[in-house]
Amino acid sequence: MAIDRSSGLESERVADALRDDIVSGRRPPGSRLVERDIADELRVSRLPVREAIKALVADGIVVARPRSGATVREFSPQDLQGFAEVREALETLSFVLAAQRIDEVGLALLESLVNQEATAAALGDTDAARQASTAFHMAVVRLSGNAMLIELAGSLVTRLRWLFGQHDDLADMAATHREILDAIRARDVDALRRMIPEHLAEGRAAAHEKMFGTSAARE
Repeated sequence: MAIDRSSGLESERVADALRDDIVSGRRPPGSRLVERDIADELRVSRLPVREAIKALVADGIVVARPRSGATVREFSPQDLQGFAEVREALETLSFVLAAQRIDEVGLALLESLVNQEATAAALGDTDAARQASTAFHMAVVRLSGNAMLIELAGSLVTRLRWLFGQHDDLADMAATHREILDAIRARDVDALRRMIPEHLAEGRAAAHEKMFGTSAARE
């Protein structure tokens, strides 16, 4: 693993590298984050590693305990359900508001992101497709024009990306996002109120299967 040394504080770059490792699964839940080992791996001192770990604790994806040190957080089925419920409420409202308030510039942005996702999916570039998928959802939150929604989503984005961004059917996800974009373009809020919960439920089921080896129980 390498870090980009071209910009930003070193601790931020280390945090970005560790965050990507956790979200991608290269550092699985329960694995220890040993400052010395990470510092050697990234060729930095231990201070930026220590600060980076603090940032990941704040993100909610790392747990720090006095005696056992820092470990990648392990989520329970109840945690997944709780996040899914919050995400459905937050994102359904975001998509509805975005459809009501979006302009041509916003539509062009979403079109670009869906195109990026579809291209990456066609090429089999899993990381790029998932990143574009996350960017699409976060762009819609910003386009909602609601400062509180934007703040809430920003505080949860790393956990949401980790929990629900591990889908494997990349082409199907890109196609679904294009259908959602069509509904936004048509300002069809009734369709969005139906489509978004269905879309997110698929993501929750996939996450539950991957994390716990079983399908989520129907509510």
